[in-house]
Amino acid sequence: MLGNFMYCNPTKIYFGEESMNFLNDELKNYGNNILLVYGGGSIKKIGLYDEIIDILNKCGKKVTELPGVMPNPTLDKLYEGCELAKNNDIDLILAVGGGSVIDYSKALSVAAHCESDPWEKYYINKEPVDNEIIPVGSILTMVGTGSEMNGTAVITKTDEKLKRGRTFDYKVYPKFAIMNPKLTYSLPRYQMVSGCFDIMAHILEQYFTDTDDNTSDYIMEGMLRSLIHSSLIANENPEDYEARSNIMWCATWALNTFIAMGKTTDWMMHMLGQQVGAFTNATHGMTLSAVILPYYRSIMKSGLGKFKRFAVNVWGVDAKGKTDYEVAMEGLDAMEEFMNKLGLVMSIKEFGVTEEMIPAIADTCIIKTGGYKILTRDEIVNILNESFHGTYESVLEKIS
Repeated sequence: MLGNFMYCNPTKIYFGEESMNFLNDELKNYGNNILLVYGGGSIKKIGLYDEIIDILNKCGKKVTELPGVMPNPTLDKLYEGCELAKNNDIDLILAVGGGSVIDYSKALSVAAHCESDPWEKYYINKEPVDNEIIPVGSILTMVGTGSEMNGTAVITKTDEKLKRGRTFDYKVYPKFAIMNPKLTYSLPRYQMVSGCFDIMAHILEQYFTDTDDNTSDYIMEGMLRSLIHSSLIANENPEDYEARSNIMWCATWALNTFIAMGKTTDWMMHMLGQQVGAFTNATHGMTLSAVILPYYRSIMKSGLGKFKRFAVNVWGVDAKGKTDYEVAMEGLDAMEEFMNKLGLVMSIKEFGVTEEMIPAIADTCIIKTGGYKILTRDEIVNILNESFHGTYESVLEKIS
């Protein structure tokens, strides 16, 4: 049954090989002072930086650069950006990169003119935005987060080892997104498959909830089948344009809020993965792949019907002559096989997590309530231990 909802998504998408041609038209809608935000410099290696600077110069824009946005953007980096934005009277933040750069830019858009501490106001107290918002535009070079068409912004407070997300309303969404799949070709395979799994995790966080059998569930099953198909092709041939374009478009729809309308959502997997990332600075998609199997095998009994449906409709498991439990387990086994084919990280140990760190990760993990089971702190410890040791089956006995 669908609940009541209001849906609004104002982001304008330019998609395809010629999408950069529209940047000039978009820049006409904003003032002269542009803050160009990017990461470690890969955009210079592929020639994208020079192309963007040329367009900005021809449009008569004054460019202030903010490079060095890290894969897990920090609060200190946010404070640095606030000073730059205020001192240069920025009219538009142009984010060039992947989800981390775009997340950071959205956080900066609401933080720059915040009169109090933006971390306390927006990430701890979750207060509404009541100050000026600097508009954001984006040019994607990596896909996975869907950050180009939503209001989510994740920031890490390194001294307290806290990685926190805030989902702002549609006023903070990027005003436009330029999406050329060919700009993702230069990504290392590790980052590409990490992004693929981030997409899958986003869909599953909205699929495995107690609001079942609505239109969005059927859409999500189709998206998952498309993603699985294209990810395997891209893993073999990273420059397969059809596969990379399907992955890019799927990433956007996985988290532009459309499939969540009228549903409850889970996001507990993300809370687990985010805190592993806060302690290790590991790649986000890989932290999700490292916790998903022990998490889902731990809650499966509480949502057995949906896990059976997932196995049959997404992975093609034959249910004939099998119990619901057997079918559901076979579906998770099929997902594990797919993950291994992509070369995803399957244990938090690979990030440098030690057994001694696990209680602290659990203590700082936010507990969500939208999924099939509300976890206790001890259950979170068990799940993390299962990921660490790679012994998923035993968790079913520990958490029932």
